[in-house]
Amino acid sequence: MNKNVIVAQSGGPSSVINSTLRGIIESCRQFPETFGTVYGGWHGIEGVLKEELLDLSVQSDEEVVLLRTTPAAGSIGTCRYKLKEHQDEDFERLIEIFKTHQVGYFFYIGGNDSQHTAFKVSQIAKEHGLELIAVGAPKTIDNDVGDSEFTLIDHTPGYGSVAKYWSHMIQNINQENMGSSPADPVMVVQAMGRKIGYIPAAARLADPNREMPLQIYMTESQVSIAELTDKVNDQIKKDGRCIVVVSEGFDVGDIGAVKDSFGHTSFGASQLSVQQSVVNHLNKEGINATGSARGQIPGTDQRHAMIYASTVDLNEAYRVGQKAVDIAMNDGNGWMATILREPGFIYNVRYDKVPLEKVALSERFFPQKWIAESRVDVTDEFLNYVRPLIGEDWVSVPVINGIQRFTSFERVFAPQKLEKYIPQAYRAVVS
Repeated sequence: MNKNVIVAQSGGPSSVINSTLRGIIESCRQFPETFGTVYGGWHGIEGVLKEELLDLSVQSDEEVVLLRTTPAAGSIGTCRYKLKEHQDEDFERLIEIFKTHQVGYFFYIGGNDSQHTAFKVSQIAKEHGLELIAVGAPKTIDNDVGDSEFTLIDHTPGYGSVAKYWSHMIQNINQENMGSSPADPVMVVQAMGRKIGYIPAAARLADPNREMPLQIYMTESQVSIAELTDKVNDQIKKDGRCIVVVSEGFDVGDIGAVKDSFGHTSFGASQLSVQQSVVNHLNKEGINATGSARGQIPGTDQRHAMIYASTVDLNEAYRVGQKAVDIAMNDGNGWMATILREPGFIYNVRYDKVPLEKVALSERFFPQKWIAESRVDVTDEFLNYVRPLIGEDWVSVPVINGIQRFTSFERVFAPQKLEKYIPQAYRAVVS
């Protein structure tokens, strides 16, 4: 007898998150003897707790296929809700949901916090004797899931696309800076990445031969803002201009940080930006050129601009979804689908599994060996690692009357059979 499925997403969106969702939906459809109705948790685990289950089995093949080129998480939504140890009522509610809707499979797409949620669900199944298989599917533009030896996962779906975005962004910024350098000799650009520098590091893809006056400041580089000022002025003395890529986690002092429900700093919601703080500091301290420093923050565009998505990333995200279903059928509960790079200079990967407990809440920093001696650049070894992830060509995005065509699911939900429920962590806010 087949069992129903819940698939959900969590954390920040990416250009390819829906490609993994598509891989899961289409793979489940291939095995009707194993998988029954496929439900989407509306806005992640929050929707599961509130019994808001979008029926994905009734959606047309056309809309499911369009998930490949539908960015962010608008198709079924995402959340930043964390299952914590003391939230016993949430765990009891999940058990009730799974039993009521005859759910035997749970897939959760997301980063390290999301894999922790998948791990907690897998534990619930074991502890309560539920016939439930929980499998994680990795997603994060930060590339910070796993271990520093890259044995658990080589790279996460989402990272290749944001790396491609930055390779093109910096090329265009360089054209701007070359033309306007008499008035604006310094351009400061802020990249996502709270504590981990894989995203700003990808800016070097725009200039692998190091012909631009480009400096990269990652949190792992541990460069002070005073040192930044000196290095920028040295670059101006040499080239007359400087492009500064700075991580949003670069230490500039108090920015009035706002925390999300995962406990992470939401830089886009904080009182000050790192970019503006750097620009203000450079202009206050003075730069060795006429004109002023100015800044730019691409913001969430870097994680959802489908036109910049990597075709390699899209394909791998889909395969990860397929692998998650394969794991559910053949390996059972408590795993995350993973991507591992094969040895050799020809880029090739294989899809495997790792225990959820090893990746839950994991945090992989940018390796020191990939930071250049100057502390404001990366090594060629890193470029060899990241270059295959961005692909060779543009993604083909369907357009109708000049407007992108995204997935538009019918809002058909499973009948709600249980009492209304407010997730435990939100009750103080609601009351």
